[in-house]
Amino acid sequence: MTMNEKKKTGLENEQIESVKLKYVKLGYYYLVSNALHLSVIITLFCLIFLTHPSTFATQEMFLLSISMGFLAAIYSTRRPGRNVYLVNFACFKPGKDRMVGKELFLQLCNDSEYFTRESVGFIKKISERSGLGERTYGSTALMQIPVIKTMKEARNETEAVMFGAIDEVLGKTGVKPGDIGIVVVNSSLFNPSPSLAATIVNHYKLRQNVVTYNLGGMGCSAGIISIDLAKQLLQVHGESYALVVSTENLTSNWYKGNNRAMLVTNCLFRVGGAAILLSNRSSDRCQAKYELVCTLRTHTSADDRSYNCAFQQEDETNEVGVSLSKDLMSVASEALKANITALGPSVLPVSEQLLFLATFFLRRALKMKIMKPYVPNFKLAFEHFCIHAGGRSVLDELEKSLGLLPMHMEPSRMTLYRFGNTSSSSLWYEMAYLEAKGRIKKRDRVWQIGFGSVFKCNSCVWRALKQIDPTMEINPWIDEIDEFPVEVPLK
Repeated sequence: MTMNEKKKTGLENEQIESVKLKYVKLGYYYLVSNALHLSVIITLFCLIFLTHPSTFATQEMFLLSISMGFLAAIYSTRRPGRNVYLVNFACFKPGKDRMVGKELFLQLCNDSEYFTRESVGFIKKISERSGLGERTYGSTALMQIPVIKTMKEARNETEAVMFGAIDEVLGKTGVKPGDIGIVVVNSSLFNPSPSLAATIVNHYKLRQNVVTYNLGGMGCSAGIISIDLAKQLLQVHGESYALVVSTENLTSNWYKGNNRAMLVTNCLFRVGGAAILLSNRSSDRCQAKYELVCTLRTHTSADDRSYNCAFQQEDETNEVGVSLSKDLMSVASEALKANITALGPSVLPVSEQLLFLATFFLRRALKMKIMKPYVPNFKLAFEHFCIHAGGRSVLDELEKSLGLLPMHMEPSRMTLYRFGNTSSSSLWYEMAYLEAKGRIKKRDRVWQIGFGSVFKCNSCVWRALKQIDPTMEINPWIDEIDEFPVEVPLK
């Protein structure tokens, strides 16, 4: 090894250790912050016992009242507001006429006037390795030669997805459109005027004082951002329902050039969308499926690599597309580490937190480099995992990083195989998969992990309020769930 290579390796090791130290400091901060109130209570009991040992037993109830009051005061200052419940949700399932397998997809690309023979070969290679199956869904406008890439067709696609999902969730819950007080819609790259939120208000004739938000340009992680926004609004809002709609548009974002970094999105993304109905009404707890435990957002776009890892721009021939950087995987890994480091103290058992800190101390302070960094066992904190089905390689990396088992990755892999990358709505197809399999039991905890451009990694934790009976469910998996899981061939 040359001197330059040794220096480079040394610098890389220093950077890795620096990043690890940053994450540990962040996790330690959260741990200490949460433990502060407990230490105050313990100290208070000790002082009372030491100063008045003889009267401690006779004043037991008095001391208990003081401590309970103290805890209540802490809880009231830290409690974010009203509880938020997930009443129900729905995922859009297009008709069979919009089904597009790999062969049909390649044929459409081959017959297109836009792609060179080399590009078609590249598309074939990516498609075979993508993890997508033969029954994903495409846009009607893109399944024609030539492609009809117009604003009208783009609107038709998105409206069919949104209204289909919303109609289903309203039908499941029996909630009337007039009862909805908050609407949050996210679509990263398709943001027409009137907005998609306004389109929903107009179609369902929602009331004039409905609060609406339309989120754009926030990538595949925007679904959890929408949930987080709706949660914050519900916690300060009067009793109401919040409708969250997550979708993306293929028609308007189909790339017609030959830049390989931009062609990847054509191969992975498919039609899909979800509608989620949230409530802050205590009376809805009985019928709601889940209670929202927490949300956590991590945003790393202050770093140039993160900011540029998924960039919408023109190619050499002025065709607009989304360019995916080679740094995407490493950027995603760093964002995930930051997110789970912050989330860990809120969800992990104390034993796992102490093991992590002890391992770090032995490696750092005692220079025990032989010992590997301890990865907390998140399987002790959650029964189910819904990881954004962004692509096969991403899922492989996360399975390895989090130490998950194939059964934990099954909802994500099967969603990618059956529906493709449906952007921010993929997490809900995964949740629907778990429900259709009958795996959701009362008090089970579900961790949704979303990640997307520039780079964001967001977490959402739900607790099941009841056992989900698959025979009573209507979702896109129900009529074919017995066919899954399937073996996805390696290419």
